[in-house]
Amino acid sequence: MFVMTVDQRGSRTDIDRVDAVLTRLGDVDTVRSFERTAGDEIQGVLDDPTTLAHLAVELTADGHWSVGIGTGGVEQPLPSSTRAGRGTAFLYARDAVEAAKRQRIPLCVRGPDARWCRHAQTAGRLISDIVATRSAAGIEAVALMRRGLTQADAAGALDITPQAMSQRLRAAGWDLEPDALDLLADALAEADRHASDAELAR
Repeated sequence: MFVMTVDQRGSRTDIDRVDAVLTRLGDVDTVRSFERTAGDEIQGVLDDPTTLAHLAVELTADGHWSVGIGTGGVEQPLPSSTRAGRGTAFLYARDAVEAAKRQRIPLCVRGPDARWCRHAQTAGRLISDIVATRSAAGIEAVALMRRGLTQADAAGALDITPQAMSQRLRAAGWDLEPDALDLLADALAEADRHASDAELAR
């Protein structure tokens, strides 16, 4: 199981972005929905590493959030409200988000298996850094590719040549994104598996 704790960066000098991000996350497949836990912090419980990988990168690259991911056990049965949840995954998520606040790329992963958490954290930071530095043109090009368009069709939609589309995607690091997200999801899955083994061994 995964707990994600997300805290708004620079909230004292910025607008409150929590309600908007909760609306954005309303359709995410979760075990327990994201909720505001305190102030400008939100928290959710997830069990799918692929969903978690995409979400972690999206929020980290956004630039407004510190993202902490905790692996480990949660007390069962889970209460209906995320805020009422307990367990080691919640504690690790708290440690992770506090550590993330001190990082240039504010994403940290914590859990019983430090090795796989570190691997997941590194993969997540690398792809988040690529996504965060994309130009507006690169973001537009990648958005079309994520919809399943071919490069030729995406170029037509943007009224640019296929060569220009290829250049935009290369500059945006699009060729790295799918495999990097798979790497992140696989590392998260391993971290979760080792966390579960650690819980069972107790």
